[in-house]
Amino acid sequence: MIRINLLAVEREAKKKTATFQAGQKVTLACGLILILTAGVVGWRYLLISRESTRLDTDIANAQAESTRLHAIIQQVQTFEQQKAQLQQRVVLIEQLRKSQTGPVHMLDQVSRSLPAMLWLSELKQNPTDGTITIEGKSTSQTGVSDFVGNLEGSGYFKKSIEIVSTQTEAQATNNSPEVVRFLLKAEFTGPGEAPPLPAPAGRGVPAGRGAPPAGRK
Repeated sequence: MIRINLLAVEREAKKKTATFQAGQKVTLACGLILILTAGVVGWRYLLISRESTRLDTDIANAQAESTRLHAIIQQVQTFEQQKAQLQQRVVLIEQLRKSQTGPVHMLDQVSRSLPAMLWLSELKQNPTDGTITIEGKSTSQTGVSDFVGNLEGSGYFKKSIEIVSTQTEAQATNNSPEVVRFLLKAEFTGPGEAPPLPAPAGRGVPAGRGAPPAGRK
């Protein structure tokens, strides 16, 4: 009589079934892990792609803005150059205008400042530093002082005016009084804030506009 150990066969079958199920579970778990990993990677890739696209857009916008600003900067530089050129022209025109009217004002103020019994023999302006040399004669030292005071008070000459020299000269005839030859140095500054000095009463005759009194040289 043959006896079959069915219990051992059943145990072996159960063992194989359990092993198969465990393998399935491991495989399923690995599959789920792979799926989750793939999902996370895909989600991260989408985020990075979107961020990259946004950054590319920002860079393109920044480059366009840089190009626009560069053009504006060039226009501003051009305008600044034109402004500087115009300012130079204005300064030049103003200098020319002053140079044209300066001698007229200077002669007018010198003429207005002449006191009585004083006349001029020479008036020169140094083109280098603009100083003015005034040479003339007066019947007294007081007249020279009054002339210097009038020039300084006119507002057209820098203070103080230098009296370079004064020299008393005797006349040819005994009846003629002595005269004082003087030499002044002044600096003309152009029209000032002070109003023009009114012409002194009985002032002398400026150089080139008349002759000295009779009996004087």
